[in-house]
Amino acid sequence: MAAERALKTQIVVVGGGAGGLELVAKLGRHFGKRDYDIILVDKAQTHIWKPLLHEVAAGSLDANLDEVGYRGHAQRWDYRFFDGSLEDIDRARREIVIAPIVEDGREIVGRHRIRYDYLVLAVGSVSNDFATPGVRDHCIFLDERAEADRFRRKLLNQCLRVSRAIAADPASDATVDIVIVGGGATGVELAAELHMSADSLAMYGLEVFDASRLRTVLVEAGPRILPALPDKLATAAQGELEAIGVRVRVGEMVTAARANGIATGAGDFIPADLMVWAAGVRGAAFMAGIGGLETTRSNQVVVGPTLQATRDDRIFAIGDCASYVPYGGERPVPPRAQTAHQMADIVFHNLKATIAGKPLKPFVYQDHGSLVSLARYATVGSLMGNLVGGRMAVEGRLARFVYMSLYRMHLIAIHGWLRGLSLIAIGHVNAIVRPKLKLH
Repeated sequence: MAAERALKTQIVVVGGGAGGLELVAKLGRHFGKRDYDIILVDKAQTHIWKPLLHEVAAGSLDANLDEVGYRGHAQRWDYRFFDGSLEDIDRARREIVIAPIVEDGREIVGRHRIRYDYLVLAVGSVSNDFATPGVRDHCIFLDERAEADRFRRKLLNQCLRVSRAIAADPASDATVDIVIVGGGATGVELAAELHMSADSLAMYGLEVFDASRLRTVLVEAGPRILPALPDKLATAAQGELEAIGVRVRVGEMVTAARANGIATGAGDFIPADLMVWAAGVRGAAFMAGIGGLETTRSNQVVVGPTLQATRDDRIFAIGDCASYVPYGGERPVPPRAQTAHQMADIVFHNLKATIAGKPLKPFVYQDHGSLVSLARYATVGSLMGNLVGGRMAVEGRLARFVYMSLYRMHLIAIHGWLRGLSLIAIGHVNAIVRPKLKLH
């Protein structure tokens, strides 16, 4: 069996996020297992669409219902799954090095290697703390499901604390104080989602708790929130947040995080029971110069127009871990889910072309715009981008419909039309019959 596998063309994809999972599904469906070995490597056992993590954190989404198990997905789409974390790339031997798996101080699986003929790096990104003192020790990052689950548990405990305090003394001024650092899509969506969840807690046992007891401060270093959106829409979003009780502080640089709050460059201290850091992303530390590849200061792999690494044509990179500056451009394409999706399509085409000895296609980023959901309160954004030579501002029901369509498109991409549409229908049923909040 090992000799048979060694004869196959082996395509290894590291990272099962939006781009990586879509790519292995397409590769497995196209190549099958007869002459090709498609392998996905990820440190987690399951996938959840990263733009949904703020809903997991707020408790308004049960990740157990929306996650995708890699092993079951692999069996359906004819690829193999290995759990583990990328440690290094041995380009001379065309092998990746997988770090040991350790549990409770015991090594369960030792360090090992996986051969590749073609390698695709799709490991995503991590939150950028900009070396701000105390952030790593005291703030929560919504980089993965485990952190979103941890935030939800801490949030529920704080709400229980306040509820008990009010029950013991109705005149109590106890509150849950939350600081969210970063006025991009993640920070804004989380702030709105938290207040929607707080309104629902009374239905699930915390009868004396309501959104007035939740005090959320959104801190942004730039001059306004949502820099990816036009001024008008960003202003509208800020107005919606302030209307539901979120304090928005722009032009505030965070200088330190402490156990009980954050300090700002203006000399203020904002107390907090919970702190979330959502102030930008960068590549993971282990990606810096990995395998001798060219990487940026933000630990992203530099790729050319075909999304191949500049120093190795057999290695591709997609999504947040890739840095591609279009010809004539000044900045890399933005780290968004739509970018990862488009890159996965091009790499799928280019892997087929490489194997067939045909010309490769250059990557052309199509900006379909940006959408931000403020829970049930509002959805704002801009659509079409450079497809129509400009932007079309959207708000309300149309924006909400398009926002939800993005996730539905992802489901169809990773599951196929029949299963994808079935899961969408099941999701509508769950929204009706299941509790609005996940409280465990």
